[in-house]
Amino acid sequence: MRRSLVVLALAGALAMTTAMTPAFAQARTDVKVGLVLEPPSLDPTAEAAAAVDEVLYANVFEGLTRIIADGSVVPALAKSWDISEDGLTYTFHLVEGAKFHDGTDFNADDVKFSLDRINAEGSLNAQKALYASIASVEVVDPATVKLTLKQPDGNLIYNLAWGDAVIVAPESADNNKTNPIGTGPFSFKDRVEGQTITLEKNQSYWGTPAKLEGATFLFVKDPTNAFAFLQTGDIDTFPNFPAPETVAQFQNDPRFRVVIGSTEGETVLSMNNAKPPLDNVKVREAIAHAIDRQAIIDGAMFGYGTPIGTFLSPANPDYIDLTAQSNYDPEKSKALLAEAGVTDLTLSLKLPPVEGYARRGGEIIASQLAAVGIKTEVTNLEWAQWLSEVFTDKNYDLTIVSHTEPNDIGIFARDGYYFNYANADFKQIIADLAVTSDPAKRSELTKAAEQNLADNYAAGFLFELAKVGVENAKLKGMWENAPTQATDLTGVSWEQ
Repeated sequence: MRRSLVVLALAGALAMTTAMTPAFAQARTDVKVGLVLEPPSLDPTAEAAAAVDEVLYANVFEGLTRIIADGSVVPALAKSWDISEDGLTYTFHLVEGAKFHDGTDFNADDVKFSLDRINAEGSLNAQKALYASIASVEVVDPATVKLTLKQPDGNLIYNLAWGDAVIVAPESADNNKTNPIGTGPFSFKDRVEGQTITLEKNQSYWGTPAKLEGATFLFVKDPTNAFAFLQTGDIDTFPNFPAPETVAQFQNDPRFRVVIGSTEGETVLSMNNAKPPLDNVKVREAIAHAIDRQAIIDGAMFGYGTPIGTFLSPANPDYIDLTAQSNYDPEKSKALLAEAGVTDLTLSLKLPPVEGYARRGGEIIASQLAAVGIKTEVTNLEWAQWLSEVFTDKNYDLTIVSHTEPNDIGIFARDGYYFNYANADFKQIIADLAVTSDPAKRSELTKAAEQNLADNYAAGFLFELAKVGVENAKLKGMWENAPTQATDLTGVSWEQ
């Protein structure tokens, strides 16, 4: 792969030299996007990896609703909807004339197929629990779908905007892992595994057409290559730039724009709560007090990140600052381990392939834990391995990951989720939140959920991931913040 990247870099440098001549001084109609992680597959309804949505959300696949740049939810394939007074019936009125990229018509049958597929036995949907309130999906007519719920769900419209709920067609759903067929403004063109995914404009898109004719996503893990590819023009935009130590060089270069925004990425030292001795809250608290958050932010992220003490973005109006509850206090950490009767503790620390918060952060955390007497066996995993060993099989003690899904505090209540946090009080709070629509009561419940996680040290809460992007100064329309895990290209264009 390194050889291929060098060839690409040389080709980019040559292209830039040629582009300086008048014959090539024409408006760009494509964009080259840099991403760190490559999607394991291309089906957002059957993959937990955020990298899938980073390429395909809103570009190739669409849901009934969608999340836009400011974090709000707007109509998508559903142009409007009605909600019954008891909150148990949602009637969606669908756009008409939309087609999938293979030419098949979009209609209510596709909606029923997609939603029934999420809740079907054996479903691989990573967020299946979000849609458990749906009792039935009924096709009223080709442009109308009625959802009947088991109980009111105040999050339903928002949850339907997640990438896990995009609408797929029965004719093509089984092949979406390698050949994604959606209804969006871009269609899938090709993939060179380990290197690129290319999209092209959907010329028969039902809605507002894309301004770009195409887009190529390049997967670049190495921070040095990321820096070089931007400098040579092989990459036009890196929405989540993996080399924050070089950002100052781009800030001082008029060819580039540096965009620093916020994300929904709660970065945590996940603990396997069901595995001894991590099933002892005193041990989890000891680990939390052994961690110096600011040292991790400074050392792994070069100062970009906001400390958190629970599992909610500081940008959320219901966020409460609980960082003091798990402050850096190595002496307290040692005392708690002694109280728990734990000595000579060795824990596995399995890290996903993210150079910044995971790999660099993992080195720092391993050193901090060693200082209080906790040894770690560090294993670097590729993304597919991490999903298998950690996320699915829960064969781990500790791991570091940034959960970039929006408003996802409820994942700690899921049975069998990789945290193994089986806390009855927390589950009841989330259950109550799901059926509550009153804003004041929802705020109260959300804060109670935050406090529960902090009180029980359900994870080592580290920091909220910053969105540090670098882009060509002439590129317009990229998101400043990341209210969901997406690289939305639907409004992107070049200055003329």
